[in-house]
Amino acid sequence: MSSGRTMLPTLKQLQYFKSLAKHLSFSKAAEACFITQSTLSASIKQLEGILGCELLDRSGRTLVLTETGEKVLERASLLLRDAEDLVQGARAQNKPLCGRFRLGVIPSVAPFLLPRFLPQLRELYPELQLFLREDLSRNLMIALREGRIDAALMALPYDTTGFESAEIGSDDFYLAVPSAHALAGAHEVMMEDLADEVLLLLEDGHCLRNHVLAATGGRMLTANEDVQATSLSTLVQMVDNGIGVTLVPRIAVDADIDRGTSLKLIKIADKNARRTIGMVWRHKSSFEGNAKLLCKALERFMVETQRDVSVPQDVSEKSA
Repeated sequence: MSSGRTMLPTLKQLQYFKSLAKHLSFSKAAEACFITQSTLSASIKQLEGILGCELLDRSGRTLVLTETGEKVLERASLLLRDAEDLVQGARAQNKPLCGRFRLGVIPSVAPFLLPRFLPQLRELYPELQLFLREDLSRNLMIALREGRIDAALMALPYDTTGFESAEIGSDDFYLAVPSAHALAGAHEVMMEDLADEVLLLLEDGHCLRNHVLAATGGRMLTANEDVQATSLSTLVQMVDNGIGVTLVPRIAVDADIDRGTSLKLIKIADKNARRTIGMVWRHKSSFEGNAKLLCKALERFMVETQRDVSVPQDVSEKSA
């Protein structure tokens, strides 16, 4: 007589299946899982028996996931992600910001904020094991959804539908011009003052590009699509060589992105000339508490380390 219980797959079986789906080779997957090939094969057979379907097409020379296998892989990945969240979140309840925390950061934030912030963070939370990944916003959102990172440090606005987010602080834009530029002596400028300027941008895919274009309101400046860069530091060097002008976020200014150049950084007197630094994490994630603590620490740091742009660096500092 049946007990009425449904036999469920184990997390171990799902882990083995996920590895096999990645490598599509029993020998490579077994090696990655530190088990024998026969153990892996038996586990996959057991999993197929529990689910009542074939997950792999073994008829050809290479393994291929069946249509059902593809769907099971997607669900299995989510279950494994949630199980890992459960463990890490439970550990985090005992002590804040300790243990592993995987943080994704966009390229227009990482090099300017992290080198200055991480030493302070390690001092505040010595038991935190921070794993960093730098990538474009769209890739970080995919990684977040798939559970490959726990939170993402990004620039807002950005479509975060289905996720939780918190604003950390405003990141105002500054106009960067060569020292011989007609506006170089200005204390601040309006967007209207830039009507005839050639604007240098990051290449398509960087959210900073979209935020800069939004700040201009789609008017005035002419974007030079023939001259683009993958990093803000490269853009700054282009401006220093007289190729055009660009807008630089405050966190890059605070990190002395103009060091070694003769650039002039000018405040833009326009409330729309800014972006917002924020943190994004999965809805109901067990890492929410840690993400919010990290937000508060970053907010304090950004306020405390703001540079007074009205005081120019002397020559020795800029060439150091």
